[in-house]
Amino acid sequence: MTDKPTIQPSTNGPYLVKDLKNLKNSKGKTFEEKPMMALCRCGNSSTKPFCDGTHLRVNFTGEKVESRQPDRMDDYVGKEITIHDNRGVCSHRGHCTDNLPSVFRMKRGPWIDPDGASAEEIMKVIEMCPSGALSYTKDGVLHKDLDREPGVTITKDGPYDVVGGIELDDPDGNTPESKEHYTLCRCGASKNNPFCSGQHWHVEFKDEKN
Repeated sequence: MTDKPTIQPSTNGPYLVKDLKNLKNSKGKTFEEKPMMALCRCGNSSTKPFCDGTHLRVNFTGEKVESRQPDRMDDYVGKEITIHDNRGVCSHRGHCTDNLPSVFRMKRGPWIDPDGASAEEIMKVIEMCPSGALSYTKDGVLHKDLDREPGVTITKDGPYDVVGGIELDDPDGNTPESKEHYTLCRCGASKNNPFCSGQHWHVEFKDEKN
């Protein structure tokens, strides 16, 4: 029986990843499988994506910031589909606003119009959401997860994209909105640790190797 992969955010330290078979970066490079890996989340390691102990020198803290976006689910009910949105876990990658601006409307209120496109178009774009912030209900059925193999992708100058139902074993009790997919901060500046809050844009986080 194969052990299922897990990710544990250590206290003010790296992510301890067990039994992960699929780790790749934005350039398509895959990393050698190991029973245990320590992935950097302070943003300062010289051996990214792996931890080199720099979090101790820079006094990294994995605590949440009080001024973060509230962790709350909002529902937008349309004629064919209901869109669920938790801004508190959004990683602000822009897949929704870039691909369907008639529904996900920047600087307008309410910011989501569930009747702004066909249900099929909306479902397709929601399934692009890496953080789990977006989900939908259609015909009385909630769609929150996808069917994918477990894996972690190191995104370009951004978070770790986790898919495939990898368990987040957080000693602080943090749980992702979707058990199947979520995004973990690796720039060290998230307001909603361990999850990405989009701060990598603001701090101009760079990782040339990955």
